[in-house]
Amino acid sequence: MIEMFFAYFALVSIAAGVLTVSLRHPVHCALSLLVLLLHVSGLFILLNAEFLWAVQVIVYVGAILVLYLFVLMLLNLKSDERYFHPSALYILGPAVVGGGYVLYLLLRSPFSGAKGDTPAAAVLQDGNTYAVGIKMFSDHLLQFEIVGIFLLGAIIGAIVLAKTPKPLDRERERL
Repeated sequence: MIEMFFAYFALVSIAAGVLTVSLRHPVHCALSLLVLLLHVSGLFILLNAEFLWAVQVIVYVGAILVLYLFVLMLLNLKSDERYFHPSALYILGPAVVGGGYVLYLLLRSPFSGAKGDTPAAAVLQDGNTYAVGIKMFSDHLLQFEIVGIFLLGAIIGAIVLAKTPKPLDRERERL
């Protein structure tokens, strides 16, 4: 059953990725990017990585894609009537055939199966998110705080750059 879900998420992710780079209209590209990001988050669920699933949905789908759509709406881009690039069919055909052949080789491989070490005891008992939190706030606390200071500096810099000068400031610059 998991293999069927994996095949679904993988095939839709590949198709959405191809549509993201081949569609002409920017909003359609953004919508296919949304489908791609949601299906990649589905792959994280299949891997029992709930923390990465939440980060994928909140950060990428919820923040970055919305920011991208706001920029597209502000730019008010005009697009052609065609939906695909003219050369998309010349690329899509061999890509589908090559992808099918690679999938055939992977399914027939004698090296298929579960690999890797057993999960840590903290992951087995309390879950993936708990283990990431313990690791982040015990072993990597200094790096976490430094990233917080960098983000604070970036926010302050964005506010300073976005601030429009007042008319009084313009008169002082003339003097």
